Amino acid sequence: MIVLDTAYLIDFFIGTKETLGAFEITEIDDLDIALDFDSDIATTVITFHEIMSGVKHKKVKKEERFFRRFFSETPVLNFDFKAAEKSSEIMADLLTMGKPVNALDVLIAGIAVANGADKIASTDKRFDEISKVTGLKILKSNFQEKKDSASSV
Repeated sequence: MIVLDTAYLIDFFIGTKETLGAFEITEIDDLDIALDFDSDIATTVITFHEIMSGVKHKKVKKEERFFRRFFSETPVLNFDFKAAEKSSEIMADLLTMGKPVNALDVLIAGIAVANGADKIASTDKRFDEISKVTGLKILKSNFQEKKDSASSV
């Protein structure tokens, strides 16, 4: 299963071509979206919270309609005791390594691990550190993959 992260979904919504390339997208046009995912995908209640907080703060109706529809059509994984246990292990490991990461990102990773996900789609580099302690593969946009490989030369 692939879990879609908050940063990824925001980039996807604004039409960043690199995020559209991570999955086979048949159409994205304002509110009329038709997605064709080859993989089992989901998102998390934490991502719902982060996105809806921004949408409600900015009072943007178009974005609210888009995301409400998206979340109604996409499985949303909850934060439960198992996810809390996994998240606490991830945070402890990161702190031990001296690599503290945003708590919400750790909660998303904990939910993903607790639900058997093997990948997270994210444009957020903080997930690189999370990947080191969870084994989750991070799917980045094509742009970031190119940028990352160019910077390592």
